[in-house]
Amino acid sequence: MTDLPLSSPTIDCVVYESVMIGVRDGVKLATDIYRPAFRGKLIEAAFPVILERTPYGRHRASRSEVDRGQSKAQTRAEVAEFFVREGYVVIYQDCRGRHDSEGEFVKYLSDGEDGFDTVEWIAAQSWCNGKVATMGLSYAAHTQVAMACLAPPALAAMVVDCGGFSNAYRSGIRSGGAFEMKQVTWAFNQAKQSPLAQNDPRVREALGSEDLVQWFSHMPWKRGQSPVSWAPEYEDYLFEQWGQGAMSDYWQQLGIYAQGWYERFAHVPQIHMSSWYDAYVRTALDNYNGLKTEKKDQVHLIMGPWTHGDRSKSWSGDVDFGEAAFLDGNLAKNWRQFRLSWFDRWLKGQFNEVSGIAPVHLFVMGGGSGRQNPQGRLDHGGQWIEANDWPLPETKCVDFYLHKGGSLSLQSPNEVDASISYVYDPRDPVPTIGGPLTSGEPVFVGGAFDQRESEKFFGCKSPGMPLSARADVLVFETAPLEEDLVVVGPITVCLYVSSDCPDTDFTAKLIDLYPPSADYPRGYAMNLCDGIFRARYHESWEHPKNLVPGKVYTICIEPFATANRFKVGHRLRLDISSSNFPRYDINWNTGEAEAEGVAWRLAYNSVQLNKNFSSHLQLRVLPEPSIRYMKSFV
Repeated sequence: MTDLPLSSPTIDCVVYESVMIGVRDGVKLATDIYRPAFRGKLIEAAFPVILERTPYGRHRASRSEVDRGQSKAQTRAEVAEFFVREGYVVIYQDCRGRHDSEGEFVKYLSDGEDGFDTVEWIAAQSWCNGKVATMGLSYAAHTQVAMACLAPPALAAMVVDCGGFSNAYRSGIRSGGAFEMKQVTWAFNQAKQSPLAQNDPRVREALGSEDLVQWFSHMPWKRGQSPVSWAPEYEDYLFEQWGQGAMSDYWQQLGIYAQGWYERFAHVPQIHMSSWYDAYVRTALDNYNGLKTEKKDQVHLIMGPWTHGDRSKSWSGDVDFGEAAFLDGNLAKNWRQFRLSWFDRWLKGQFNEVSGIAPVHLFVMGGGSGRQNPQGRLDHGGQWIEANDWPLPETKCVDFYLHKGGSLSLQSPNEVDASISYVYDPRDPVPTIGGPLTSGEPVFVGGAFDQRESEKFFGCKSPGMPLSARADVLVFETAPLEEDLVVVGPITVCLYVSSDCPDTDFTAKLIDLYPPSADYPRGYAMNLCDGIFRARYHESWEHPKNLVPGKVYTICIEPFATANRFKVGHRLRLDISSSNFPRYDINWNTGEAEAEGVAWRLAYNSVQLNKNFSSHLQLRVLPEPSIRYMKSFV
């Protein structure tokens, strides 16, 4: 029976549900195992294994398991059956403290050891040939990377999709010293699925009765007096993360700090995949750079134009990137086939469509018609390119200087004392309109949008008005471009700033500014990426220090990297402010301990724009002759 062609439609699978796998501290983790069978009878042979560990329910469909044109995600059983018919055992496991697994859930911090022990258990089974691959989106990417930090011997290949913290302090939980509020919405939404809520109808009803949007209008929260307080273990870990403002030993724990484990990390073929409007841009890029050294030809990077896990869509927010944007039909027939090719290459030694491909594939946004498509979205367009490394060696760094009159140019300022000041009121923060966000429902959503206030965005008080009209948003624009400008790479905004408060924030947002057109008579300010810097960390992330009122400090804001073609006639725009809520938590300008303060102050903030303190934006520009367009995988 083992001589049967395993891609035969006669191959089916037998599932062993709720197998309880014990780990080192005695906790048992609920696991479903799908094994190849012929006419319902197990095939007694050893196979490579594909493992996914998830907190979202091993029985529940992952929303990302959807092909182009499908409106409903495939079930985990359907995905498992696809791989089983190709000669794999497939395993799904609930993370500790979630759904049917035992133990207490502490977000991210138990997945390294639990994953290692699970792989060791799998490798010891007679139906495993000693090779285990991993896959999964988001949290299921975090679990992969945490486990791979311990390098289990049987681990043979990985597909890390939108996650796997390189350094959660710098991106993913905190960013630029600020706290990412997606952690708050996630904790609340997932508390409803906790064992406590599922087993206690009073807790379930209490959580279901809370209006999270209303709660976001009543910041700051207090521990024990928050919408998450009905599920204490979720509130505990949330406030612990929120209050850990400085880079300390807390942030160097296994599960949230892969950078500290790169030398020990499993040296196996691996894909690190994200997208320009995903919350894990920096994570994917950092992990690629940190892990490519040992096996450069086997560590791959893919960056699409999507929001979190939406690889089978051509659009993000209110912007469409065209036919080339789909993973389906461009990188592979579909997402299952893409992973199958990778696993077949590295677990079975097959030479196929992924053999010999370039290690880096990036989607460069832009180049579309600029018209409104039939779905009402801006046609921004884009194309896939390939490269041998990241950042692309062919790019060159270009500095654009901020000027007091609002211009952004290659010329540095000549003025001696030029600066711009504004008042930041933490009770009226600049509202978040899209961006690289996930898990924000029902409060915020990610993607590309015209930076104009609308009822669909939390905190907008003047629908129809551009954010640039706010007095606390400083706007800097280039002249209309005379030729296309292709920007691909990391971004740095170097500012010379001062404040009259002991602490405050500074934010930056890069925008592709469309000129007025018939479809968009007021133009279109399309957000590309943004970042933040909490000023108390001006000396170091490890040692916060209050500002001296009026003293000028140098800070560097690091928005996520991007890849975008700014077309002729467009402008580069950079917006500077002191808030971006609810993407980031609000700085109350008092210098009080984070997640503990309840007072607030107005901040009088200034940005220096003169020859001695030349605030500037640094981009990486890719010359047109250097662009290598992707050879199709399909």
